[in-house]
Amino acid sequence: MPDGRADYGDGTRCVHAGLPEPVPGEPFLPGPVFAAPYHLDPAAGPDTAPNGYGRPDNPTRRGLETAIAELEGGDCLAFASGQAAITALLLAVLRPGDTVLLPTDGYFPVRAFATETLRGIGVRVEFVPTAGPYPSFDGVRLVLVETPANPGLDVCDIAELADRAHAAGSLLAVDNTTATPLGQRPLDLGADLVVASGTKALTGHSDLLLGYVAGRDARLLDTIRGWRTTTGSIPGAFDAWLAHRSLATLDLRLARQSANAAAVAAMLRARSDVLAVRWPGLADDAAYPIASRQLRRVPGIVAFDLGDAGRVARFLTASRLVFAATSFGGLHTSADRRAQWGDDVSPGFVRLSCGVEDAADLVADLTAALDAAGPA
Repeated sequence: MPDGRADYGDGTRCVHAGLPEPVPGEPFLPGPVFAAPYHLDPAAGPDTAPNGYGRPDNPTRRGLETAIAELEGGDCLAFASGQAAITALLLAVLRPGDTVLLPTDGYFPVRAFATETLRGIGVRVEFVPTAGPYPSFDGVRLVLVETPANPGLDVCDIAELADRAHAAGSLLAVDNTTATPLGQRPLDLGADLVVASGTKALTGHSDLLLGYVAGRDARLLDTIRGWRTTTGSIPGAFDAWLAHRSLATLDLRLARQSANAAAVAAMLRARSDVLAVRWPGLADDAAYPIASRQLRRVPGIVAFDLGDAGRVARFLTASRLVFAATSFGGLHTSADRRAQWGDDVSPGFVRLSCGVEDAADLVADLTAALDAAGPA
């Protein structure tokens, strides 16, 4: 298992993850390798070298996979996007007649894919809220949870669900996008697979699309690898290189984002004109009892309700620091009204992703924007 730096702190692990051994005259992180075909041995073909063709083979992609594997604590397969990774997992693992359990409050496109595609090929799809209660897992092939859930930020006990799933003969996969491997390591808690979007906080610069699947079962990963090779849902070499470069600052970025979220959540909670503030780091948040023992750090995402769509629009227009955008985990604070994307939330529900600005500036800007937005 590629986890040789497990004894180091998070910052050290991020800076050195996946780097090759030092060679005089060579860069710390080699530049991206752009290639479709590679030279083959004229007689033996691809069996004598690690690279034969660009779809299954690329050294830049392998370097990124090694880095993520060190952080997650299991082998890793990189994909072109988070959606590519999660749909690959579902289609590679599930067969007609299987049952999959998915979160009602997780990423909307995954629910749409399950309803429109998985059911269409004969997979039985069931939904359950992240916070439960969970039904019996008897007869379930795969349990997929997203914790903390996006966008509502509920959490579930990964170790408990892993025990229940394995007792029933089921697999447990955890979407670790929101937490990142510095927030929690689901494989250490008993999960069979981790899936995530690296587009978000993992790479954090809002300049690429990326996904990955990680695990410790070689046969299970080989099945997913075969799916990726056949379908070709790979990240490009430059995106893989950008992602690897960005990992070095993950610890620093998450620390500032989490601290900013704590300050923002406290400010929002103190306002009578802001409803239903959610951040798992608040001691009175519904997710806090599990989050406080399961998460090593709380994500920089805060959810709240401004009452209606018009007030959300006025708030975003008035803010000088918050960008209206639908991703999260980046350097810049951003927010969006989630109902417009299909999430089952109220019209005024806002997901705000704290960036790395100074906390005092961010709190002051949000306060002024809320004041300018007026009542709902």
